[in-house]
Amino acid sequence: MGSGAGERGRAGGRPVLFPFLLALFCPALSEQIRYRILEEMPKGSVVGNLAKDLGFSVQELPTRKLRVSPEKPYFAVSAESGELLVSSRLDREQICGRNPACALEFEAVAENPLNFYHVNVEIEDINDHTPKFAQDSFELQISESAQPGTRFILGSAHDADIGTNSLQNYQLSPNDHFSLMTKEKSDGSKNPELVLKTPLDREKQKSYHLTLTALDSGDPPLSSTAQIQVLVTDANDNPPVFSQDIYRVSLPENVYPGTTVLQVTASDQDEGVNAEIAFSFSEASQITQFDLNSNTGEITVLNTLDFEEVKEYSIVVEARDGGGMIAQCTVEIEVIDENDNAPEVIFQSLPNLIMEDTELGTHIALFKIRDKDSGHNGEVTCKLEGNPPFKILTSSRNTYKLMTDGVLDREQNPEYNITITATDRGKPPLSSSSRVTLHIGDVNDNAPVFQQASYVVHVPENNPPGASISQVRASDPDLGPNGLVSYSIVASDLEPGSLSSYVSVSAQSGVVFAQRAFDHEQLRAFELTLQARDQGSPALGANVSLRVLVGDRNDNAPRVLYPALGPDGSALFDTVPRAAEPGYLVTKVVAVDADSGHNAWLSYHVLQASEPGLFSLGLRTGEVRTARALGDRDAARHRLLVAVRDGGQPPLSATATLHLVFAD
Repeated sequence: MGSGAGERGRAGGRPVLFPFLLALFCPALSEQIRYRILEEMPKGSVVGNLAKDLGFSVQELPTRKLRVSPEKPYFAVSAESGELLVSSRLDREQICGRNPACALEFEAVAENPLNFYHVNVEIEDINDHTPKFAQDSFELQISESAQPGTRFILGSAHDADIGTNSLQNYQLSPNDHFSLMTKEKSDGSKNPELVLKTPLDREKQKSYHLTLTALDSGDPPLSSTAQIQVLVTDANDNPPVFSQDIYRVSLPENVYPGTTVLQVTASDQDEGVNAEIAFSFSEASQITQFDLNSNTGEITVLNTLDFEEVKEYSIVVEARDGGGMIAQCTVEIEVIDENDNAPEVIFQSLPNLIMEDTELGTHIALFKIRDKDSGHNGEVTCKLEGNPPFKILTSSRNTYKLMTDGVLDREQNPEYNITITATDRGKPPLSSSSRVTLHIGDVNDNAPVFQQASYVVHVPENNPPGASISQVRASDPDLGPNGLVSYSIVASDLEPGSLSSYVSVSAQSGVVFAQRAFDHEQLRAFELTLQARDQGSPALGANVSLRVLVGDRNDNAPRVLYPALGPDGSALFDTVPRAAEPGYLVTKVVAVDADSGHNAWLSYHVLQASEPGLFSLGLRTGEVRTARALGDRDAARHRLLVAVRDGGQPPLSATATLHLVFAD
């Protein structure tokens, strides 16, 4: 049992608070906490420790965000202690009127997890209203022929309090001719009546001055007075008589002003002026919604009626004859509810952000539907328009929870504009819609994606160190750090430990740089594995391969392998038989080129010959053959200067000298 606010008592002359709480604890969402407090408690007064009564610890308060729904602005929850505090004036008479039971019902909302609890605060009456007469003085005209025991209706007092604090009794100042009787009606109201004790004689005394006191039974009791002046007149034997003591009628709300409600009738057995009757509302009735024709007794609607404000009226109508005698009747008007109020959707808890990885069935918002009408006119249903990934869970007392009912993906739908439509069961039904925007929060659920499945780049050799050779790009649809991509090289087929001397990658842009000049003749191709990684927690990454092909440049001249110089540096000689036929293979110039492709395609050319036309040289083969038969007149020694050219642009070349000797 928790502690609540209290009833007023006395201890040593100082007001103290006695705890009082009725709490029904159960695991259901509709558990109810009950408190009882006195009206007019100062702002900031403690009603009870709501957090403690709900089983929350002080340490939980910052995350549970306990608060009360904004519909009843009378209370607030302390964020530090969890106590339920009075936040505005509690005037029981203003809140509940004459209703003997007065309670404020509202919801307390807690988050993480989202839940709500019904809270009932009973407001107890204090004696803060004095009984008051509608006017400070009354005038009665009483005929001198009036018989002892005749009663005369006096003006009633009104006390806004209830129970013992309300009007309980009347007292009359001491006198010899009149006494006081209090008549209690069926609605509980008390009306004073002046009773004649002894006959009056107008010739002896024409008027009497009396004091009427109205008292309640509060502690201490409160009272007020009204002055009564009795004027003694000539005889008026009969008071008016209404055809009914109580008139009852039902009237639908929203009838037009001027509509006739009913007509009261009264008769008087006297004649002449004493039989002329004028109708009026009792001043104690304080009626503003209706008008009364003083001559006909017809009651009409003066101002628009509203069932939601006042459900019934009890009006005292007086009939006064020309001799001053008065009769009263009661008119009870029941206001019938019409479906004139559309339901209203009120959100009591709405998140700023819903994370996209929120599980199915998670409670994300709490709302209430209020319809001021009653009966079927106040019964409501609600639905979600469209097909959003949410659903409504019905609770009690027109309170609902909005829950996730599908997968949320911020990258596809960063927000949802949901519309909740509430419809009552009136005829015809009325409805209204409330639209709210739910923002979806990002989680790191997308890894970076490269624009290509793999990359191939051609880099000519002899590139300048630090040159950009390629760029890889990856995108990540997540937000913020979850979508911020950085690049790195995570693997290669180069020699371990040598990677950093060959290439690097910009972490921000993905640009790959050469750290040295590549040499096609040493390294024709290599492959890198690059990784794109976001900044989420945990981080997600993706890999891609980049193959670097080192292109050849014509940076190597042909190298002659044969003919070669002897070990001592002297030239070697090739022997040619003098009997060799034309086309005889004398020797072959052998050369190689470290380049590749066209840069390594070699051609052979005779630059000088000691005897032109005697030998031929294969353009592509480098073979030296006899071009004709040899004669005796041909010299015994011959020299050929051969050029070897590659196919580069521009071409590079090398030369070789052949020494040929004829032998018999």
